[in-house]
Amino acid sequence: MKFLGSQLSYFFANRRTQTNVKKLLKFVGVLFLMYVAYSIAFHYVAMYEGQDHTWLTGFYWVIVTMSTLGFGDIVFTTDVGRAFSMLVLFSGVLFLLVMLPFTFIEFFYAPWMKAQNQARAPKRLEEETFGHVVITNLNAVTEALIEKLISYKIDYVLLEPDLQKALDLSDLDYKVVNLDPTDYDTYNRLFIKNASMLVAADSDTINTNVTFTAREFSDNINIVATANSEDSVDVLKLAGANNVLQMGDILGRALARRTLGGNARVHVIGHIDSLVIGEVTVKETPLIGKNLKESKLRERLGVNVVGIWERGKFIHPEPDTMIKSKSVLVLAGTVEHLRKYDEIMSIYNVSDAPVVIIGAGRVGRAAARSMDDRQIDYRIIDKNPDRIQTHENGKYILGDAADLSVLNKAGLENAHSVLITTHDDDVNIYLTIYCRQLKPDLEIISRATYERNVNTMHRAGADFVMSYASMGAGSIFNILEDKDVIMLAEGLNIFNYKVDSKLSGISLLESNIRQKTGCTVIAVNCKNEEMLVNPPPDRVLKKDDEIVLIGSTEGEKRFTKNFLI
Repeated sequence: MKFLGSQLSYFFANRRTQTNVKKLLKFVGVLFLMYVAYSIAFHYVAMYEGQDHTWLTGFYWVIVTMSTLGFGDIVFTTDVGRAFSMLVLFSGVLFLLVMLPFTFIEFFYAPWMKAQNQARAPKRLEEETFGHVVITNLNAVTEALIEKLISYKIDYVLLEPDLQKALDLSDLDYKVVNLDPTDYDTYNRLFIKNASMLVAADSDTINTNVTFTAREFSDNINIVATANSEDSVDVLKLAGANNVLQMGDILGRALARRTLGGNARVHVIGHIDSLVIGEVTVKETPLIGKNLKESKLRERLGVNVVGIWERGKFIHPEPDTMIKSKSVLVLAGTVEHLRKYDEIMSIYNVSDAPVVIIGAGRVGRAAARSMDDRQIDYRIIDKNPDRIQTHENGKYILGDAADLSVLNKAGLENAHSVLITTHDDDVNIYLTIYCRQLKPDLEIISRATYERNVNTMHRAGADFVMSYASMGAGSIFNILEDKDVIMLAEGLNIFNYKVDSKLSGISLLESNIRQKTGCTVIAVNCKNEEMLVNPPPDRVLKKDDEIVLIGSTEGEKRFTKNFLI
């Protein structure tokens, strides 16, 4: 009913529509008068021929004759009667079968369809709209962001200047407005001063235009812009962007962080307040063959195992969970705790072999820069000669990664890790299978563009898969909510949540968070107290406590659905 009301509002608000409706009513009025006049004339012609009919019969005869149905049950036999019948018949053909449909379509149906389209893709937001996120373009990153916003019950609006595209997006259940993001008046219609964020996610030049235009309208709006080129970062900031995200650089560095570096040291992948999250391989360490209880990592070193990776599969740890040679432990603790772990375990599984990076695009080059920062040797392969940097001391190799000789030249035979960073998921799956067959114990970290290919990459042999879209969406969401969401791998996150009245006053055991959502609480952060890592089940949650959880993307959605007010 609300949608019908908005259609009627758009329909009758247009002055031209009001004029058209009046014209249509006039035409219907003329048609009605003609019908009444013919019905009256019918009786005079019938009397001329000596026939006697009721008034209802007259109305009946005129309507069946004008509509060309002509049942033939009432006929005239004189020339006058037949001439009258022909006049009524031709009038019906002209007015009912020709003029009425065109008049109805022109003055009512077409405006009504336009009103429907305007209701589905309006030209402005409702005045009471507040706290919404304005998104200027739909792509893989913003699509993932919209899913996250919906999960957290945050209002958003998507801008699309093309009406047909806007209607198509509306049919796909996106909240869309048919406005040009580069038009100054657009931001008045969007009530941009009431918005919580503007996300400029188009090309660098369009993003600059959007940022500059919106900033002129509002000094306070938080503007996040994406940039493909490093040179655009400063320009976008000068235009007024609060944050500029280079998605290729973000993904490249995230992929590089997942590289365990050929040793048993803890590799930090993120932190939430004082809680540091790291990953470590147990290859060649004394931990192999022990369960978590026997390892006594918490008692001896203070670190907590909050998860275990087994060839791309994440396992929630239990005391009797076995540690295998190919296990990768996800550790949580303070900086001091992780340093203690390194002091004991870093002597194991030492390897100076370079990491092989396949693909020297933006993501691959960002991963290489991150390797340089961590002082990890690497070789980067690409078949595009324009991407090969000859001055990089032989670290860039020209060739096709599907060629075994090229991989051998890059040192795959001795390498402990390979990063597959091309933008083509099919190529990445192909190379994952190839590298896994060539070296079964290799750590393979792959990039994915589409979520549907993540499971395929894991089945092909990838240890970790990370996507451009999820990393970008997570980065933007962190800025919006001022949160620390850590993406461990595609589909698995560590996120925090402030306790409200729904969880306040009950214990972790009573909350049934694990049973309802599949997420696990790994820490509780209370004001004026030290963060409690791996809290006991009887820990009672207090209002404004901050809990840190680990879980899948679907688990996070279930958590927000069950516990977000």
